[in-house]
Amino acid sequence: MLRPQRALVPVFFALISLDLSAQQVSDISPHLRQALKQAIAEASSFSDRFDAEVWLIDMSGRIAHMVSDKLERIQILRAAHAHATAHKLPVDVVLGLIETESHFNRFALSGAGAQGLMQIMPFWKLEIGRPMDNLIDIDTNIRYGCTILKHYLNRENGDMVKALARYNGSRGKTIYPNKVLTNRSRYQ
Repeated sequence: MLRPQRALVPVFFALISLDLSAQQVSDISPHLRQALKQAIAEASSFSDRFDAEVWLIDMSGRIAHMVSDKLERIQILRAAHAHATAHKLPVDVVLGLIETESHFNRFALSGAGAQGLMQIMPFWKLEIGRPMDNLIDIDTNIRYGCTILKHYLNRENGDMVKALARYNGSRGKTIYPNKVLTNRSRYQ
């Protein structure tokens, strides 16, 4: 995972997003495209402030070794909780996925061009008609990731292992899902 200089990030990501493969775009389900559009239009938050504070303090301590900035930790955790809750996903699975994908590094970049905490491919922005979205933005990245995971979970009739394999592009294999579910245990 590379950590590009912040000044070069927008230019770098703009160049990457131009390199789309026709297969990636043609494999997108219209249902997933619509779900991403709807998720961007909605917002959610904790329903009880006390529970939110307790949870945020607890989880903040659990990821402190990966994210040194306290405010960034809180921002990541709030977004993960909000978007997981909105999509009826287990928050601990979302956090386990983030750890697996990026170790909570919002500037993470894969060799394939996936970006941010949940490693979202840039073609999604164009596919849903939002080319200006910033995938290293914490809230945006987690919103996209939770929407995609929920789509695959629905497609796999609630089978989280199969949904995680689809998320990772390793359909039919269990190495990646097992890693996410192992990391999940840190957030239960």
